[in-house]
Amino acid sequence: MRVKAIIHIDMDAFYAAIEQRDNPDLKGKPVIIGADPKNGRGVVSTASYEARRYGVRSAMPISQAYRLCPHGFFLPVNGEKYKKVSQEIKDIFYKYTPLVEPIALDEAFLDLGGNVDVIHIAKEIQNKIYSETGLSASIGVSYNKFLAKLASDWKKPRGFFVIREEDVKKKVWPLPVDKIWGVGPKTKQLLLNWGITTIGCLAKSSPDLLKSKLGQHGEELRLLALGIDERPVKADSSVKSIGKETTFLHDTNDREYLKTVLLTLSENVGYRLRKNGYLCNTIMLKLRNSDFNTITRNQSLNEPTNIDQVIYETAKTLLIKNWSGEPLRLLGISTSNLLPESMRQLTFFNDDRNINLVKAIDSIRSKHGFGSIKRARVLQVKPSKGDESVNG
Repeated sequence: MRVKAIIHIDMDAFYAAIEQRDNPDLKGKPVIIGADPKNGRGVVSTASYEARRYGVRSAMPISQAYRLCPHGFFLPVNGEKYKKVSQEIKDIFYKYTPLVEPIALDEAFLDLGGNVDVIHIAKEIQNKIYSETGLSASIGVSYNKFLAKLASDWKKPRGFFVIREEDVKKKVWPLPVDKIWGVGPKTKQLLLNWGITTIGCLAKSSPDLLKSKLGQHGEELRLLALGIDERPVKADSSVKSIGKETTFLHDTNDREYLKTVLLTLSENVGYRLRKNGYLCNTIMLKLRNSDFNTITRNQSLNEPTNIDQVIYETAKTLLIKNWSGEPLRLLGISTSNLLPESMRQLTFFNDDRNINLVKAIDSIRSKHGFGSIKRARVLQVKPSKGDESVNG
């Protein structure tokens, strides 16, 4: 999937899952988040999968949910707690791309561009969400937003599904027509009245008929049915950092190897800063030892940058100053205090040759993948025993 890589991440029964995580007594029990059923007013915000077996659904009147599942555990909405966890998950997203479009606290679109490792990265994000928060997410991968969202709902919970362009006719067209965004109960009934029961039927329908009956909305629905969705992922204006880290298969204190890893991470971060049009003012180094103790150290820059070598030299200095020599299991770099690249100041200190070099390398990587070109240092230094690769 080299052209456009969109993933949709949808947390599974988010609010209820958080409460089950925080209270072991609720695990495996029907948990319903929403209004107090005793007063009979309000609706269900989220229902755990155990509660859904009794027919409880989001937006259902709380009184109906109580009739369906009177033995359920009814809890109030804890908005502040859920926002905090949501931000923890967003922070994971921003380690992979600044192009994150949150739809709600529990779902978001990510644009990974033309990254050739999109499926690997999407699985890595899914695993990282679980390992860092204890919560499960379902992920859909495709070449546009509509299909990515459709895919994320395919195998819930903790689902992972990919829809490629060649899959549309075989996998998407047989689905009921109301699986398309914008087809609510009224539109669905109209389409059924015209004999349009599946997405495939809609795709094959006359554009003139749809336009005459539904106006411009009819044409938009037909394009979605054909697998066409040109809407971009709109980056959240609260993007704060771009970073990359790697966990070694075995702890290592091989100084030269660690510096090589640091160089690869710097190149990855610099590439993504430039690709997304950012400069950074702050560089942070992250170290985690074999006892899982983690330290982070920041360095502010005299001038904002997105040049690999500057990022590397700064991170290397932080490593030398703050690493005591103990074996490490994780090494990471993060950049923050981001600015648009258009704000680069043309001063005597700018190295135009360096800028031109990295842009030439970027061009090759955009066409052939990030790993298509590597520095000699990366090729010459052998990984420590057990360390097979760097997640660059």
